[in-house]
Amino acid sequence: MDLPRSSFYDASDPTAEDPAVTEILLITETCRNYGYRRVTAELRHRGLVVNSKKVRRIMRENDLNPKRKRRYVSHPA
Repeated sequence: MDLPRSSFYDASDPTAEDPAVTEILLITETCRNYGYRRVTAELRHRGLVVNSKKVRRIMRENDLNPKRKRRYVSHPA
């Protein structure tokens, strides 16, 4: 074989192989206010058993964390 030795150790893209990443992207696309707990529950409902730590990592890496609503506070004058 005429391949360099480093090509054997070349890491492939894990997001292309993992079906959980695409499912998480689909879930957070439809429900933007879902956190990692709801996303994990939805994944289990869809038949994928994924650790919540992995869901948190994937959501953090892809910037899918929910945006928190700011409460309106009226300050007395």
